[in-house]
Amino acid sequence: MKTSRKGLTVNQKYNITGWTFLLPAAILIFAMNFYPMIQALILSFKSGIGNNLKFNGLYNYSRLLEDRVFWTSFKNTFLYLLIQVPIMLALAIFLALLLNKKDLKCKGLFRTAIFLPCCTALVSYSIIFKTLFSFDGYINTVLLNLGIISSRINWLGQEETAKIVIIIALIWRWTGYNMVFYLAGLQNIDDSLYEAAKIDGAGSVKTFFKITMPLLRPTILLTTIMSINGTLQLFDESVNLTGGGPANSTLTMSHYIYKVSFEYNPQFGYAAAMSYIIFILVAVLSFIQMKVGDKR
Repeated sequence: MKTSRKGLTVNQKYNITGWTFLLPAAILIFAMNFYPMIQALILSFKSGIGNNLKFNGLYNYSRLLEDRVFWTSFKNTFLYLLIQVPIMLALAIFLALLLNKKDLKCKGLFRTAIFLPCCTALVSYSIIFKTLFSFDGYINTVLLNLGIISSRINWLGQEETAKIVIIIALIWRWTGYNMVFYLAGLQNIDDSLYEAAKIDGAGSVKTFFKITMPLLRPTILLTTIMSINGTLQLFDESVNLTGGGPANSTLTMSHYIYKVSFEYNPQFGYAAAMSYIIFILVAVLSFIQMKVGDKR
């Protein structure tokens, strides 16, 4: 083992150099992420306003069980999760398969066009959808002209249709984002596997389920976890498209946390408790998905 003149081995000097580069980032991550998480956990056991916060044990968590608005937001969020995520991921895989064909012309143009929605600012795209689905908007006009509907629909003013608009908006924005992951996964699959399957007489459907899907499993697992995480923290669409209405029918958990923190009587302890409920849900669902998806 080589030793430097100051008594440090070469490996020790390498370790010191590595930690010197990592330390600023580690300090920032702790200060900006982990420290606020610890403070929020402590805050979730307190009640009161401003400097009058007092330790109240599990009161905020027990209060959640009787909060009808919270359970409404919980049901709304899981409805978006159960409907939007499977449709979006299935559509992303389908588009990735189409755009991965070697004989397809203008692939770059199509890929860019499908990916662009996720680059749109959240507020901007919400305003666009709010305009499209307004009572006098383009969607109602087109449907009327085609004879599909007999009178204009108040898309954002009814519970069921308002939820449909949010789901459509989410699919439009995030499908292209997930498609890029699947495209990368497809391009890492060796073409010789498909050629061998073709020689053996396997059709396109069998090839998809026996070769493509198994080899895409890590990517599907990743996108599923990210989509679940993002949907459970859904905020912008509820705020900018519907304002959580009508009658809290589109309110999400993150939107309700914001209302409790800043719009109602500021109740930061109660809001922190709700935030940790989301944290636990994300952790549990991600753990289940990892166990189900990991076939090693």
